[in-house]
Amino acid sequence: MRTLYDEHIGDLYSYVLRLLGGDHHRAEDVVQESLLRCWRTQSMHDGQILRPWLFRVARNLIIDDYRLRMARPQEVDGTIWLAELLTTTDDVDDLLSSVIFQEAFKSLSVKHRDVLYEIYYMGRSTREAAHVLGIPPGTVKSRLYHAVRSLRQTLGIVETADAQVGTRSDMWDCPAA
Repeated sequence: MRTLYDEHIGDLYSYVLRLLGGDHHRAEDVVQESLLRCWRTQSMHDGQILRPWLFRVARNLIIDDYRLRMARPQEVDGTIWLAELLTTTDDVDDLLSSVIFQEAFKSLSVKHRDVLYEIYYMGRSTREAAHVLGIPPGTVKSRLYHAVRSLRQTLGIVETADAQVGTRSDMWDCPAA
């Protein structure tokens, strides 16, 4: 049995691993079962070539296992409902978020609201917003900075050290500052 193992384990394991798509644990099981069946059923003393037989047995074991899994209904564990519950979006969450954001938006001064509206909702650049509002571009930038900072404080968004140093988060990037 040891010589059979030593002669065929490398190639047989690679072949089975490739058929199983890289599943090492199942590949080890199939190789072990193939070698065990060879040891039980084949005569080792006849000098016959066992390599094709081993590979065919391994392939048949994989096919049988696949057919068995396809014939049975899918197994369900008790946590699937929880995962599905957590991944489904709920309209209530969206509604609640919009109400919270509206309240935070109303807490801003009119000047800050106007700048946020022009930049984020209308999609205007700093220069375009300055032209529409009739104020210098530097004032637009300053008001935008303070408005975003005030919104973050109102919403309870904690700024990280990167944001304080000057790295902007994607959520609050100005489209054309």
